[in-house]
Amino acid sequence: MTEMIPSTPASPSPEEEAEFEVMRTDAVLAGRAMSAGEFLAGLVANGMLATVGQPDKLPADLEPDVDPAVVQRIFERGLAVGLHAGKASATPRLYRDQMLRHQAQLEQAGFRAMEGLVGRSRRLVAPEQVAHPADGEGPRGHGAV
Repeated sequence: MTEMIPSTPASPSPEEEAEFEVMRTDAVLAGRAMSAGEFLAGLVANGMLATVGQPDKLPADLEPDVDPAVVQRIFERGLAVGLHAGKASATPRLYRDQMLRHQAQLEQAGFRAMEGLVGRSRRLVAPEQVAHPADGEGPRGHGAV
């Protein structure tokens, strides 16, 4: 009988190492996305209760008389709009340019009421920046030539 000598595993090839790195990166980033999704789901659940006031009012959100696919589309659209509005309200100056651009797009499309709403909000929370003398402009209205 021939004695079997254990073989030493071969070192992975550069291709195998690259493939493993892709799989590792994919798994880590997917895990982060799932964790973030669970966090966001908790915020959404919290918001659902916060907006209806008490748990026994939550079943009304199921809308039993409406096609569930329609309810889902409305829910997802409302969620996307609400998340964007929340970010913009928390840091309006970061959205100044977007609001100005959207205001112009709404005006051009003839959506005057919405254009006015966006413009008012932008002026209230993200007004145009006034030039400062340190930016290379002299003081205004103080004898500047």
